[in-house]
This record gives sequence, C-alpha cells and structure tokens, in this order.
Amino acid sequence: VSQQVLEQVLSELQPLCTSEQQFLQEFFWLGCDSAELQGLEVRVGTVPLPGPFFPSQLIPDLSHDLVWFLRPEEARTQLLSEIFSCLEPELRAFLDLCNKVHPLGCLQVLVTLSDSMFGTWGSPSASPSSFLHALLGNVLLLAKSNFNKYIGTLCKEMEEAKTPSRVRGGILPCISRFQEFVTCSEEMFRMSRRRGELDKAQLRVASSVFSSINSLSSANLKVNTDMVMMENFHHIHSFLCQKNIPCLEDKKREAKQRCSEHMEKYVTTCLGQTLERLKNFFEGVKVCLAQGVKEEEVSFQLAYSKQELRKVIEKYPGKEVKRALETLYRTIHKSLSPEENLLLVVWQAMEQEFLRQYQEFEELIQRCYAGAGTALGFTMEDLLSYFNSITTSH
Repeated sequence: VSQQVLEQVLSELQPLCTSEQQFLQEFFWLGCDSAELQGLEVRVGTVPLPGPFFPSQLIPDLSHDLVWFLRPEEARTQLLSEIFSCLEPELRAFLDLCNKVHPLGCLQVLVTLSDSMFGTWGSPSASPSSFLHALLGNVLLLAKSNFNKYIGTLCKEMEEAKTPSRVRGGILPCISRFQEFVTCSEEMFRMSRRRGELDKAQLRVASSVFSSINSLSSANLKVNTDMVMMENFHHIHSFLCQKNIPCLEDKKREAKQRCSEHMEKYVTTCLGQTLERLKNFFEGVKVCLAQGVKEEEVSFQLAYSKQELRKVIEKYPGKEVKRALETLYRTIHKSLSPEENLLLVVWQAMEQEFLRQYQEFEELIQRCYAGAGTALGFTMEDLLSYFNSITTSH
C-alpha cells in the first residue's frame, strides 16, 4: 500500500513541479542568457510594464532581485522552494510512517525513490537539474540512511541472539529471518534495475547469519552441535540454490562446504561413540607409530599388547556391532529434522566412514600384530549386510 501511495504521489508531483518550473522560467525570463538579461534589465528599468503582476513601484526591485543580482538557477530554486516549502517535510514524515508500518518499508521506499530518480517507472523523471530531482535526492539520502539503520539493527540482533539451551535441533530463528528478508527484498527489487544497496545488504545479513551459526560451537546445547550446524548450513545452501542470487554465490558455496565439514565431524563423533574402545585402542597404536615405535615393537607396549587387543576385540562381536548400529540409526532418526531430509545422506556417510575405519583397523592389525592370529569379530561383508538390513527395514 505504501509503495502505491508513494508512486502515486511522485507521479503527480513530477508534472506539477515541471510545469511550475517551466512557468517560472518563462514568466520571469529565468532561462535567458546574460546578454538577454542585460537588455531585459534596461527595458524593465525604463519601461513600466502594465498589468496586475508588475506594479510600477515593484519593477526596479524585481529587476535587481530576480534578474540582475541572482543567477537564473538560484532564482528558480528559491521560488520553487518557497512554493513547495512543505513538500520535503511531508515526504520525510511519510518515510517515517512507512518504517513504522512494516519493518521492510524502508526498503520499499528506497526502491520506489531510486526508480523514480532514474526513470525506471511511469513517466520519465525530471531532468537532473530540476528542483524535484534535487528534492528527491535529499529524500533518497534519508531513505538510504533508514535502510542502513534497519540492516544494522537486523544484523546485530542475529549476531547477539542467544540460542536456548533446550534447543534440540532444527532450523534457527535467524535462518527464518534471513529467508524472509531475502524473499521480500527480492520481490521488491524484482522490476528494479538498481540493486547495489540490496546486494550489499544481503551480503551483510548473510555474514551475520553465518556468524550466528558459528557461535553455536561455544553454546551449551542438549544435542550434538555439529548436527545442528550441519542442518542449518544445509538449509541455507538449499534456499540459496532456489533463489539463485548472483551476489550470494560465494555464500552458497561456503554453506555447502560448511555443511560437509560438520557432517564429517558429526559422523566421526557418532561412530567414535559406537566403537569407542576399539577406536581408542587403535588411535593409541597410531600415536606409538607417530612417536617412532617400530611396527613389530608395538605389541610389546603394555597398553597395546596382543592380550589387550584381544580383550578389546572381544567387546565387539558381530551381533553387538549390528545392535549398536541399529541404536545409532534410531538416535540419528530422532535427532535430525524431518524437514531437511538428511537422514539417508547422513546414514550413507556413516556407512562409508565405518567401512573406512574397518579397513584402517585391519591394516594396523596386519602391520603391528602379524602372526598373532587375531582378527576383528566382523568382516567387511558383515558390515555391508548390517547397513543394508537397517536401511531397508526403516
């Protein structure tokens, strides 16, 4: 509604101001060159002009005030400023009202004024030297200032928002606000040719959203932090893929990368908890090798002897591994938001990481415990069977 009102006001002001400006130029000879003005002054000063507009006693003052001492542009501007003295205050008051009616009213005003200034809507705008053009330029500066203040406030609220400790996953409120802002602003700028201000604002808001998600790493959440960050970066990436906004291409790629990073951390953490003792044992073996212990001497380390290896392996027979994986699947299914539809993607990543870890464990056994006759309580084929069974049964 505010956009329609403002467009109507501007469309009616343009011909009104233009015609008034044209009248003043012709009536007071404000468009004459210097030679014509000198001749006019002589004529005005020596020949009384009849009529109600030029009483004889005012002619000398008129010649000095409007023709001789002032340049024509200054005289025209002065007259128009007096005639339309209430116009700029009224426009400024209307801008304030738009800001109060809708949070993004400042953006709509900015779009409408910009398009009016550069002739992208309705009838052609007034020439750059016109009174109306100068007046709208002042109001446009105010509109830009209001818009920048709104963006600054929005970014600050996003960055300083505290995540509730009871959050159990899902999309953060700042993501929803970001989507609303981008969607509304894109609709408002849909027919506009000038979007420099919008591009800068969208980048600024996107950076604040990313900062807000990153702050989760220090939050005391009830769920896995990497899981929440993974889902939110995935949501942003999906949203930006739908919108296809050129200025946010880098943010879209960054969101995809961050989603992958946190998915990897989430998968590693979950599998580390599933085979915790087995994983910790072989992590210790890798530390020994990194410290210079020879492969054939690792089994002589008290904490990583053949006996200790057998004890750890006995904790993870095939049926226990399958049961642990089923429990893990239910946990992931419960934790992930159904809206993001990431369950299958995460579970496939779990399978790939589990198979990679299995191969790593087998390789370390062959390198450091050769001839001990020790092997894991499950095979690669067993693992593939476990994952396939869980996937097809849910």
